[in-house]
Amino acid sequence: MPIMGNSLRAAALLAFVVLSILVSLLISSVQQFGATISHFSNATLAGDEEKFASLRGALNSQLNERRKEIIPLLLFDNDDDENGLPGESRHFSQRDEALESSLDYNLWNEITHGSRKAHMDEMGCDSLVDMQAVEILGSGYTKLVVKVNLAGGQPVALKLVNEQGIDMGKCVEDFKDPQGCRELVSYKLKKEMVLLQRLQHPNIIKLRGHCAGDAGGQGGGGQGGGRVTVILEQGNPLQMIQLLQSPWEDRFRVCLDLVRLLHFLSQSPLGSVALLDFQPRQFVTVSGELKLTDLDDASAEETACQTDADCSLQFPHRNFTLPCSAQGVCEGLNEKMNIYNAYRYFFTYLLPHQAPSGLTHLVDHIMNSTGELKADINQTLEAFEHILLLYKSGLHLDNLPPSIIRDYTMMRGMGTSGNVEYRCWPSYSQQGCVLSVHSAREAAYICNSHSQCSSFSLSGHKTWTGRLLASFRSSFSHLVPDGTSEVYVKKTKTPETSTV
Repeated sequence: MPIMGNSLRAAALLAFVVLSILVSLLISSVQQFGATISHFSNATLAGDEEKFASLRGALNSQLNERRKEIIPLLLFDNDDDENGLPGESRHFSQRDEALESSLDYNLWNEITHGSRKAHMDEMGCDSLVDMQAVEILGSGYTKLVVKVNLAGGQPVALKLVNEQGIDMGKCVEDFKDPQGCRELVSYKLKKEMVLLQRLQHPNIIKLRGHCAGDAGGQGGGGQGGGRVTVILEQGNPLQMIQLLQSPWEDRFRVCLDLVRLLHFLSQSPLGSVALLDFQPRQFVTVSGELKLTDLDDASAEETACQTDADCSLQFPHRNFTLPCSAQGVCEGLNEKMNIYNAYRYFFTYLLPHQAPSGLTHLVDHIMNSTGELKADINQTLEAFEHILLLYKSGLHLDNLPPSIIRDYTMMRGMGTSGNVEYRCWPSYSQQGCVLSVHSAREAAYICNSHSQCSSFSLSGHKTWTGRLLASFRSSFSHLVPDGTSEVYVKKTKTPETSTV
């Protein structure tokens, strides 16, 4: 057994060292502004010139296509610039020409050549000096996500091109140009940076900064072939299995945060935005708050149509048809796509189970309206906010008899010692039964429903909704002074006497 333990520790140490070297090499390379970068390998240059020209043309064509995907995202916030787009009456080619000029000297220039114009609180390449790699959070076809601690100990997440990913490997195989392929693949990171700056919301991961560089470090479009590292706030990957075992209140919070996000995306500065890769793995939590962390597959494109038949939403078990507007676009398609994906990936698993009895009819209504796409995102958000209001205010508990608390003796400023705990599910504590309550009256109702419960305590600890945390127990040995706690002990029942 000790041999196996040593082997595991050695393997972990080796992985840590390799990761540290990988990230260190990355930071060194992105800081080498002015370095001469050969755009094609010697082997390629020595090959057939005609084939070389053909490959270069094909790669440049793809680079232009990727750049065109980003151009519409940069239209916004440029209206007041001297290179902006002042008139709607401009011909499209004139607007495009003005946009090109704007890109070279504003946001596009910063993203491609480094964050020279970054705000005071944004991080750049200097922030990554002396950082320590902690772990790889994820790796995919395009990107690698690494958790690091900065020199001051602050944790952040870094996104960078996955040099060993499928996208990079296929590109190099096709075009024989590692530098050009790195630039091509990095466009997803650049697009994501633009989206993170355009779509700022409490439920979208915060862009902390970036580190980028190219051969000459000059504006004017350039090749932009340097490596790119995106610096994000650090979040915890959303663990659905763990979430399924959490109290309903925490599961409701995730769903509420998601609906607030979708409401913002439906009327964002870019228009109605659809999340094309809508999966729980695209989200993290930061201090309990849900945040979207992967935006490279977000799209603000409207689906063109001629008839309603062109506006079909197809899912594995359901299909929907939306109306085609007089303007020739599918009405609300992006919004409805997001709503149904929220229903099938989140609401179905997190919302109905163990919902408070006074709220189940409202939860059922949300499940029906989103599962059948009968409600838009405004109505859905209104329904969620209404549940939150009732839950925080305790109005859903009006049916509880006020006299229920009379069955308990309350001792203010006291705690308990020598507790005999029992477990309930779901609980905020794995060692005992800790639940959120609106008041002592609700706690008394819960204690009465548990055959093991003889007392409960209320302390100053609260949940994200402001509800109190109540600890339920079978018994305790004695009381102890505690200025922040109240103890409620169930009164001993006496034989009932008949009354006339």
